Amino acid sequence: MSQRSILALFKPTSVAVIGASDSPTRAGRAVMRNLLSGGFSGPIMPVTPKYTAVMGVLAYPSIEALPVKPDLAIICTAAHRVPAIVERLAQFGCQAAIIMASGMADTFDEQGQNLLHLTLQHAKRYGMRILGPNSLGMILPTIGLNASLAHASAKQGKVAFVSQSSAICTTVLDWANNKDIGFSSFISLGDGSDIDFDELLDYLGRDSKTSAIMLYIDSINDKRRFLSAARAASRNKPIFVIKSGRTHEGSKAAMIHTGGVQGNDAVFEAAFKRAGMLRVNDLIELFAAVESLAHASVLKGERLAIMSNGGGPAVLAADELIIKGGKLAQLSPELINDLHQQLPNTWSKQNPIDMVGDANANRYGDTLKRLMDEDNIDAILILHSPSVLQQSELIAQNVIDTYQQHPRKNRVNILTNWSGEDSAYLARKKFNKASIPTYRTPEGAVRAFMHMVEYRRNQKLLQEVPQSIPDNIPTDSVTARKLLQAAQQRNQLVLGTYQVSNILKAYGLNTIDTWFVSDIEDAVATADAAGYPVALKVQSPDLQYKSDVHGVMLNLTSAEEVSQAAHSIIDRVHQINPSAHIEGLVIQKMALTSGAQEIRVSVINDPVFGPAICLGESGTLWDPTQDAAVALPPLNMALARYMVIQALKANKLRDRHLPLGLNMNALCVMLTQISHLIIDCPEIAELDLNPVLAAGDNITLLDVDMRLHPLDYDTSNRLAILPYPKELEETLILKNGLKVMLRPILPEDEPKHMDFDNSLSEEDRYKRYFGVRSKMTHEEMAVLTQIDYSREMAFIATTILADGQELTLGAVRASTDPDNTEAEFAMAVRSDYQGIGLGKRLLEKLIHYYRNNNTPVLTGFTMFENRNMANLAKSLGFQVSFDMEEHLIKMHMPFEPKSRDKSD
Repeated sequence: MSQRSILALFKPTSVAVIGASDSPTRAGRAVMRNLLSGGFSGPIMPVTPKYTAVMGVLAYPSIEALPVKPDLAIICTAAHRVPAIVERLAQFGCQAAIIMASGMADTFDEQGQNLLHLTLQHAKRYGMRILGPNSLGMILPTIGLNASLAHASAKQGKVAFVSQSSAICTTVLDWANNKDIGFSSFISLGDGSDIDFDELLDYLGRDSKTSAIMLYIDSINDKRRFLSAARAASRNKPIFVIKSGRTHEGSKAAMIHTGGVQGNDAVFEAAFKRAGMLRVNDLIELFAAVESLAHASVLKGERLAIMSNGGGPAVLAADELIIKGGKLAQLSPELINDLHQQLPNTWSKQNPIDMVGDANANRYGDTLKRLMDEDNIDAILILHSPSVLQQSELIAQNVIDTYQQHPRKNRVNILTNWSGEDSAYLARKKFNKASIPTYRTPEGAVRAFMHMVEYRRNQKLLQEVPQSIPDNIPTDSVTARKLLQAAQQRNQLVLGTYQVSNILKAYGLNTIDTWFVSDIEDAVATADAAGYPVALKVQSPDLQYKSDVHGVMLNLTSAEEVSQAAHSIIDRVHQINPSAHIEGLVIQKMALTSGAQEIRVSVINDPVFGPAICLGESGTLWDPTQDAAVALPPLNMALARYMVIQALKANKLRDRHLPLGLNMNALCVMLTQISHLIIDCPEIAELDLNPVLAAGDNITLLDVDMRLHPLDYDTSNRLAILPYPKELEETLILKNGLKVMLRPILPEDEPKHMDFDNSLSEEDRYKRYFGVRSKMTHEEMAVLTQIDYSREMAFIATTILADGQELTLGAVRASTDPDNTEAEFAMAVRSDYQGIGLGKRLLEKLIHYYRNNNTPVLTGFTMFENRNMANLAKSLGFQVSFDMEEHLIKMHMPFEPKSRDKSD
């Protein structure tokens, strides 16, 4: 479906209410009341055979009797009537419907057909879109539409709110109205059976009336579409999310609530971070985040100054700031001197700035003005505690006036905390009306500020240029997959270190020398041949943990010790489980552990997001929610570094400062290698490396357990984020004999791509950008190189120079709309490499890619002056036309639709 298909939901010109009623206890009356009171300018048409009029509005006995086709219908009937109603509405030409009935996914008609499936079939057949079922409805204050069952309407604002929970909707709405906070859109998603988070994020991310987005999530239906949409939207505006089901019990309750699949909470957290979203943990934080987004401007920096009429609240705020990882602004000597001239001698003389308890309105205003003049202060938190000496409202008004009249008000963010209840109520109202964020506690204000800081940091992280993994590390997916598929064919789905060492070595991962033996005699002989000391481990599919039977014996130094250890382990296994099958014994050379640190890395298979990489401390018990930092593949060196930093900050991983110990670069290389392994080898279901010995640059996998998917397991949609499509790399020789590689662009290409863009002549830049433009910034170039392969594609042509350096010669890129209905391309070739057929080969590769991608149309635009581009496009089969008004040449290539199977 195209985004155009949900326009009727956001921009309806007419609304029908199916099941409208005059009974005060019916949903149909509540919806009519809200629609009529909202100020919607289009016709509101109640449909009911029971009444001639509903709330004074002429009613229609049937859908077919409506005088116009409604853009939007609100269905307020019982669940069993909904499928037939949707079919009639769709046949009549209605474009979108909100379904309020609940329980449809679990209800069947007399023929045994599921009500929800039947409803969606009818809607899809005619191209009608569904919000719900189990939806409270939606409120669009900008057009006066209150198509909901909410107890109150929403005020107009710039924050969009989308929730799967109706109860959360009404709670947030009640709170926001009390705080004079408005919304651009207020949407109850319900079960999300058709219109889901991804489409709403795509729409709201482009909506000019929306500057920030809030989500309440119970479950995710389509991981890849959700993350792609969230990533695209979060580049332009902050997205805050509250996710239920943080505990096992809460997760079960959320599954009952929405019927969706529930995954590991730590993996959800990792997914949110990867998409650039910010998670809040409870409704209090959610409310604070709404307040920040509703009133605050974009944060220009992180340095916070705190001013207060009391030391205690200021210290609480400073403590919270430092604990949360924030930064106190440093006061310059000039600023301290100026403040000393205007404040009492007993002021704090540092940040936080304690202006003393008798601070009046003028003191607040003068101090704020001076702080706003300072270049090294990015934000100011203004605290006020109740005082019998001064009027809090008068001080609040002075703060508002000072801020609004200051020439740097768009450069410095301010937040306020007027503590107390009755004494602070009117002051907080003033701040709300002036669109200045205000909070009930100092800590709450700081937490809200840190949400803004985290968003800023996330965006910088997502734009960071990753370091390339060293060239000398092998990536032999062919060998690895042959070994894995052979194990699958033998139905051997649980593998140990000795079985997977060659697979790991194919990816440059270092394992200890390991041998598998079938009996004790072979164990002794193998240990003798290997050389002591050795480790001995039992291998049994009936043991969940070897530690349950003390099944690992270390530092064995003689044949006698090996024999005794083997007998003891086997005896303990049979004592615990007499029927346990012992496959054999594993002998390993002992690694030199002096000065090294043991850690643990696992790859789990999350039910929602698929493979996830976990990093933490070595040990037997392992709960990623509690014990590990988690990240989604694919990882590059920058993302791996961020993962290690997060693990250290959260104490999931402790740097014990051993002589060899943790080395950041080595850890990042290992994590990136594991990511490559998991991406290239879909046969792997789970992987546990425990322990991993980190000894500076040398990292060794001591013990490995690997679980494989069965041979018939469908792995086509296992990854939440599409990885770099290595299979699209192509080497070719141009007509002048130059050897070039055509390949998709990588984040690591940013520096070379910047050089390429800067190398274009003024004329070529003019043609490419439809006018004169300055050099690209890092932020702009990050958008061009860090692409989402599921939504866009950029192919670059590179060659290796005589000095071994890679040079980018040309680039062609195109992006599709969220629903892959059309792709628009643009192309450029380095000025001194034109005329050798490079542009043609790049455009041919793009055409081939989008034809195979089932994209219906590929289009492009160029200037009248760029006739060479138009002639090239025409020679490749584009339809070329001239737009005389816009002075543009349009290139248009429709593709024949082709069927796709799983192998495509």
